[in-house]
Amino acid sequence: VGEQVLLKCSFKSSSPITESLLVDWTYRPLTGGPMETVFHYQSIPHPTTSGKFKDRISWVGNVASGDASIAIQSPVLSDNGTFICSVKNPPDV
Repeated sequence: VGEQVLLKCSFKSSSPITESLLVDWTYRPLTGGPMETVFHYQSIPHPTTSGKFKDRISWVGNVASGDASIAIQSPVLSDNGTFICSVKNPPDV
């Protein structure tokens, strides 16, 4: 609580990394409920502009080296839940 947390995500792809590469981070609260997209990357980072993680997520990844990690600022206990990193690098998924 209170310290920046790093959510690591690494990937390998059999296809060259191009501008078509997509990274999506989704979140489901520990208490259940709908999945929520909290971060999207395609060529440039697109942090969420709404919801509980608004203005608190930053891109720390480097897709050229297979890193799609993000960081969350000022985490609180209610942020507990499942975070899923999805990487698509067409035609490789």
